[in-house]
Amino acid sequence: MTLPFRDINVQVASDCYIFTSPSSPNAPALTIDRPTGDIRLSDAALLSGRRVSRVTSIAGILGVIRLRLDKYIIIITKAKPIGRLKGHMVYKIISTDLLPCRERQIRDPDEDKFLALVKGFIKSGPMYFSYSIDLTNSFQRQAQQDQSVPLWQRTDDRFFWNRFVQSDLIDFRNQGGKGQPAPQRGVDPYILPVIFGTFEIHPTTFKSTPLTIALISRRSRHRGGTRYFTRGLDEEGHAANYNETEQVVILNDRGGPMGGFAGSGDMQSGKLGGSDGKEMQILSYVQTRGSVPAYWAEINNIKYTPKIQIKSVEAALPAAKLHFDEQIRIYGDNYLVNLVNQKGREMRVKQAYEQVVEALVSSPKEDWQADQLTDEKFHTIEQSGAKRSDFDRLHYIYFDYHAETKGMQMHRAQLLIDKMHDALIKQQYFRAADMPASIDGRLEVRNLQTSVVRTNCMDCLDRTNVVQSMLARWTLDRMFIDLGLMARGTRFADEDAAFEFMYRNMWADNADTVSNAYAGTGAMKTDVTRTGKRTKAGALHDGNVAVTRYCRNNFLDGPRQDAFDLFLGAYQPANSNIGANLIFADRRPHLIQAVPYVAAFSFFCIFVGLFTTRAPGSAVWPMRLFMLFWTFMAAFCLHFIINNGMLYVNWPKLNPRPWATEGYHETITKVVRKDKILGPLVARHERGLSTARYINAEEGKKRIE
Repeated sequence: MTLPFRDINVQVASDCYIFTSPSSPNAPALTIDRPTGDIRLSDAALLSGRRVSRVTSIAGILGVIRLRLDKYIIIITKAKPIGRLKGHMVYKIISTDLLPCRERQIRDPDEDKFLALVKGFIKSGPMYFSYSIDLTNSFQRQAQQDQSVPLWQRTDDRFFWNRFVQSDLIDFRNQGGKGQPAPQRGVDPYILPVIFGTFEIHPTTFKSTPLTIALISRRSRHRGGTRYFTRGLDEEGHAANYNETEQVVILNDRGGPMGGFAGSGDMQSGKLGGSDGKEMQILSYVQTRGSVPAYWAEINNIKYTPKIQIKSVEAALPAAKLHFDEQIRIYGDNYLVNLVNQKGREMRVKQAYEQVVEALVSSPKEDWQADQLTDEKFHTIEQSGAKRSDFDRLHYIYFDYHAETKGMQMHRAQLLIDKMHDALIKQQYFRAADMPASIDGRLEVRNLQTSVVRTNCMDCLDRTNVVQSMLARWTLDRMFIDLGLMARGTRFADEDAAFEFMYRNMWADNADTVSNAYAGTGAMKTDVTRTGKRTKAGALHDGNVAVTRYCRNNFLDGPRQDAFDLFLGAYQPANSNIGANLIFADRRPHLIQAVPYVAAFSFFCIFVGLFTTRAPGSAVWPMRLFMLFWTFMAAFCLHFIINNGMLYVNWPKLNPRPWATEGYHETITKVVRKDKILGPLVARHERGLSTARYINAEEGKKRIE
């Protein structure tokens, strides 16, 4: 079993970077040549006397990324231990550094911007790794793995977050390189898989019984992005904001100190020794979330509610088939819980989802249930009769969340759990034992989870967080009863107040982490998760979050989306067909760019006029005319910005969205034709999008269509 090196020294020389492991002196050294970035393995003993400028100890290699002018090696300079899971230490990445392959850096505005995007993205992203346990796979999938395979080869490709930036090392491992054409297994210990999301580990007690509870949310690297710029499916069936969340309970866990590794443990793996001869019991429950599986988008126009665009269900059906084929293959039956509103702007999204399910299921049978609050409290779609295809394992359940919980009646969300009771009983959860005598670390499986609940709302954030925490809570009650820690019919919330407090905050923290990654803010409705009820303070907090989201999603998310595309490989500067410089330049007409500045100056002048004292004996009209003029200018600018909002959204520049390009030209055309003041001036000076951005946008449009 090949595991990543947990101690690596990097030696910086003028013609190469040399990576070695002090604890494995006989292992080959990884050499990355400068300035080409070519990779090779060398004998560490032969390189020991080489002249180097400095030697640095690092926690691992995050990857190698090629930008516009140079390659950069991303190294993990600091990692914080957050706890042990099944005896294995898990780390959070705290700081990184980028090592350029060129010895002399070339100053270039675009290269500097690319570097800033990558650095900011890594710094803000919650990323975790372990040297000895696969964090990308659930415990149920780990139990089916071949433990003799190198750690990186056992990963789930969906959650191998740094898979793209590890491509150079993986390609060298599989195909070799210059002078070393065969597969190079010696590079395996240098490949370190990382996940993005939530990883909370809490060694605690429940009614005086020691246990470890962990919550893991793994974000998919496919179709990564921000809230309004990444919705629905792509043509390969990957859903936006797709996360797998696993709740883990471990009894008789291998404890130990947070720092370093105990002397009784395995120094290579970092796994601590036994747990007093008792079998370790592992119980886990997996849920997923993901955007509505159709081709749809929300088009920003700086208004609070963006316009929804939905393509035909027929066009999205091939992608939906790919998506659910993978879901069924991995998880078994899928219970599709849809929480979007049945009225208003969200209605079309709900209808698109239901049409997709009806098209996939062989003989769909629909059922509606109403109550005093809503005409469609529940809406289910399931296969009628014998199953004739894999897609007959889809079970659609619509729940009108907002109508049922209106007026802070959050307890009514429990109706969904009651509706799904039989399905949850049948679903089970994963349970296994790690025997003290086990040598290869393979688990003895006692029970398997046979299906998964896939929950979504519009953003797959706030409503989804509440429902997922309720499903996890129901399952944890069941686990504790099966373990004999509680009597049947009781709830852990009533049995141990301290554990209940920790559990609520753990799930609320998970909600905030997932929301920050997608929407740029913490989650709404976390008062429900933290306290179990809706509060006025929580409602005020949600108002603050809503305003912050509006500002970030309209004016700040363009660079965030560019950073996702850059790190995950959706945009590759070296392979881009863009030949011109200044990719990030603002190419709107200067007059369009100037309008917000004129508005800000107008408000400043109005403020000055309001607080300026008129001199004795001076005329009143000059000040009134001054105030009227700048009030008119402020009103005109605000009216122009609101009516032409698409011109002022901060759009992604690396992969322009087709609807953004179309909307830009429609808005510019409207300004030129209809605005009597700015129209003629814009028509004279309008430069529009560059040819390069036209090409890129057309390619993106073809991919979407």
